[in-house]
Amino acid sequence: MTDFKSLGVSNWILAQLKEVGILKPTPVQVSCIPPILDGRDCVGVAKTGSGKTLAFAIPILQTLSEDPYGIYALILTPTRELAFQISDQFNVIGTGMGLRTCVVVGGRDTIMQSKDLDKRPHVVIATPGRLADHIENNSTFSLSKIKYLVMDEADRLLEGGFDGQLSEIISALPKNRQTLLFTATNSPIIGETVSACPNNPHVWECETVGETATVSTLEQRFILTPFEAKNAYLVQLVLETREKKPKDSIMIFTRTCKTAELLERTFIKIGVSCSSLHSMKPQKERMSSLSQFKSNHTKVLIATDVASRGLDIPEVQLVVNHNVPSAARDYVHRVGRTARAGRVGRAVTLVTPTQVGLLQDIEKETKVRMEELSIDDTRVGEIILQVNTTLREVDIELGEQDWDEKKNINKRKKIILEGKNPDQVQMEKEKRIKKRKQASKEKRKKMKKTDGP
Repeated sequence: MTDFKSLGVSNWILAQLKEVGILKPTPVQVSCIPPILDGRDCVGVAKTGSGKTLAFAIPILQTLSEDPYGIYALILTPTRELAFQISDQFNVIGTGMGLRTCVVVGGRDTIMQSKDLDKRPHVVIATPGRLADHIENNSTFSLSKIKYLVMDEADRLLEGGFDGQLSEIISALPKNRQTLLFTATNSPIIGETVSACPNNPHVWECETVGETATVSTLEQRFILTPFEAKNAYLVQLVLETREKKPKDSIMIFTRTCKTAELLERTFIKIGVSCSSLHSMKPQKERMSSLSQFKSNHTKVLIATDVASRGLDIPEVQLVVNHNVPSAARDYVHRVGRTARAGRVGRAVTLVTPTQVGLLQDIEKETKVRMEELSIDDTRVGEIILQVNTTLREVDIELGEQDWDEKKNINKRKKIILEGKNPDQVQMEKEKRIKKRKQASKEKRKKMKKTDGP
C-alpha cells in the first residue's frame, strides 16, 4: 500500500497530515507528488474533491522548508472563494513552519493588499485580474524569483477570459520555474500549454475523468415547464424536498447574478431560508453565504457558476439548474457539487420549450438519458400567482436600488480603458450571440435529419 512516506514526503509534513487525519494519499497525490519533488512540470486532471490541492501544496511546502524565501510560489485560480479555500489548506499543512500566505483577490482593499505583499509572503494565492493590477501599479512588488507557478482549474483560466491578465502575469515570472496545472476537466488548451513546458512535464489523468463525464451515483432528471411557470416549479421542487427530506442541502445554479439575487430575495419573502453567492455581492457577504451553507445554517444556496468549480462543500443532496447550461462541461461542473466521494445525489434541470435542444445536446455529450421528474401540478397552480407577484415586487426593489448599475458602469469603464467603444463592443457581442444561436439551431436540425423520423 502506497503511503505519503514512500512518496518522499518529509517527516514534519507527515506529522501534520496525521494531525488533521489525512493518512492515505489519493491517486492524484500518488502520481503527482514525486515528479513535482523531482523538479518536473506537472499536469493533474482529477475530479473535484480528489485531493488536487494537496498534490501541489505538499511538494511546494516541502521544498520551501528546505530553502525558505518569499515570494516562493504563486497559485492562480479563477474565483475568490477558491483562492481562500486553497489558502486555508496551505496554512493547515504549513502551520509548523511559520508559513506566510497572502490572498490577492477583488473585493478587498488594494492598499492593504499591497502592504501584505510588501511583507514578502511565501505563497501568493490570487485571481488573475487583481494580481495583474498589482503588477502594473505596485512598483515594489516582484514575482521575479518564484519557483512555482500553479494554475488551479487551469482549463477555466486558459480558455480566453483571462488572456490579458495572464499575459501580464507570466511576463513578470522567471523562465526557470516549475509550472503545475491542475483541473477537473481536460481540454485542448491544456495540451497546448503542456507542450510549452520545458521541465519534462509529467501528465496524469484519472481514468474516470472526461470533459463530459458524470458519476454513476448521480440521479439526473428534468422538469419541462412553460417559461411563465418556471419559478413556481422551482419553488415547489424546493418545498417538496424540504418537506420530505428537511436535512438535505440544495444548490440552485442560475445564469446571471441578478437572477440569483432575485431568487434569494423571493425565497426569503415566501418563507424559505436561503443565501446566495455571486460576483455582485460584497466579498464579506459572499464568504458569509458560503460559511452558512457549509455549516448547514442555511439549507439552500443560490449561486452563479462561481460556485460550480473547486469549492469543497462536504454534502449537497440536490443540485438544481435554473437554466439549461449552454455547454455540457458547465453542466458537469454544476452537478458535480453532489454525489461526491461515492455518495448518491440528485440533479434536476428546469427546461422551457425553447431549451429542449440544449438538454438533448447535454444528454448526447454526457451519454446519460434523463427522465422527466413528476411535480405536483396542482400545488404549482396554487403558488404560481404568489411566486410571480413576489418576483415582480423584488425586481422593482432592485430597480429602485440601481442594483446592477455599478456592474454596468464598471464594464463600460474597463472597455474604455482598453481603448474600445463600449457601444460597438455591445453590438458585436449581440451579433456573436445571434450567430451562436443560429449555429445551435442548424446543428439541431442536422441531428434530427441524421436521426430520422
